[in-house]
Amino acid sequence: MYKKPTKKVHVEHPISVVICARDEAQNLMNNLPGVLVQQYNTTHEIILVNDNSEDETKYLLEEFKKSFKNLNPVILTQEAKMISGKKFPLSIGIKSAKNETLLLTDADCVPASEHWMQLMQDGYDDNIEIVLGYGAYRKKPGILNKLIRFETFQTALQYFSYALAGLPYMGVGRNLSYKKDVFMRNKGFSSINQIPSGDDDLFINQVANKLNTAIVIDKDAHTISEPKTSFQEWMNQKYRHYTTSKYYKKKHAVLLALYAISQFLFYPLLIAALIFSKEYILLASLWSLRVIVQGAILRSTMKKLNELDLWPWFLLFDIWSIFYYLFTLPSVWKAPQKSWN
Repeated sequence: MYKKPTKKVHVEHPISVVICARDEAQNLMNNLPGVLVQQYNTTHEIILVNDNSEDETKYLLEEFKKSFKNLNPVILTQEAKMISGKKFPLSIGIKSAKNETLLLTDADCVPASEHWMQLMQDGYDDNIEIVLGYGAYRKKPGILNKLIRFETFQTALQYFSYALAGLPYMGVGRNLSYKKDVFMRNKGFSSINQIPSGDDDLFINQVANKLNTAIVIDKDAHTISEPKTSFQEWMNQKYRHYTTSKYYKKKHAVLLALYAISQFLFYPLLIAALIFSKEYILLASLWSLRVIVQGAILRSTMKKLNELDLWPWFLLFDIWSIFYYLFTLPSVWKAPQKSWN
């Protein structure tokens, strides 16, 4: 059972929040104020990289700048050659940062509270260089919303658990913090520039280790995004995400593959055992034990991540996972999308 580490001294470090946006004026209008009004007494800045936007982003930032002096827009007017995806604008934003502690989020995300900045940076300690946060999706009616949020929760449960076990393998750009020195020391995204995605998970996969990584799961430290509204849009998003997993370190890829295979095969093997075996009581007992253990773990972690309303559905999601893996299988050979937005 994870418990937040007790710290004797809480230090607020100067911090630079970095957000990249391309044609996201509406998202910025809705979400940027939540970043700008954070309760943070120490020096901080909000770097907004306007990546070749053709909408009203430029004028919107000019208006925000009049009220918030710590907003530092960075304007990009040319496309990067040979570097696809979000990596170039993000690199420019990071290199423009005045402070060592970086906090990353997206234009379509809003902090869950005015304490997001303080809680995320509080995850740092003497040896910590990377802090992984939770990027939640907004709760809305409908089964698609629950499917999206459960998949997001399950992914977070995995990368948080692996980090606690000393095997950090990814983070999400919706809510991620690391030291600028880590970025510079590892020459930024130079080793993965040819891959459109991966500015969050692949970078963390390369630079994180059991000594330099911590997690922050306080519900006030979450960010919240608007979920996709159609199944096809969601699948396209997942295809883009999963095209990077093939580049993970081998030990991480193997462990994640074994977990997915165990989920995918459990119910088909259970049905086969029921058909060809007469050990109904034994099989029912094993299934019941799995449900009890799984239910207890999910309830506890869902409560910590403020997703407890999903718990009554966990058996349905468990069965759905078979179909989810079938739907996302094309990402293994599907060409990654070059645009990051």
